[in-house]
Amino acid sequence: MLPKKGSSFPIGRAGLTEAEFAQVIASALKVEFGSARNGIKIITQWTGVSQRTAKNWLSGKNAPSGVHLVMLARESNAVLKALMLMAERPEMSLGASLLSLKRLLAETMTALDQMM
Repeated sequence: MLPKKGSSFPIGRAGLTEAEFAQVIASALKVEFGSARNGIKIITQWTGVSQRTAKNWLSGKNAPSGVHLVMLARESNAVLKALMLMAERPEMSLGASLLSLKRLLAETMTALDQMM
């Protein structure tokens, strides 16, 4: 085994634990799905994971990593925004907020058109 060389760098000012990361992603997924019952099924469609894994992500027991996190961020503006905020890049999260607002406005306009 080779000896460890080089410097170690802190993750951030206070760091981020796995449990905190899991809770932030769970909160973002809850924002994305609200009280919808089909959130687990949608997560499995987006990522290809099992329903049990999706349920663990929603509860904050575990968090997605690597490719699955990217797949979630690709589909969910709330996850993308949470990721940018955890990375201490709040200016980047503005785009995700604007996309969410645009989607909400489009849904509202569709609902108004149906009522008229």
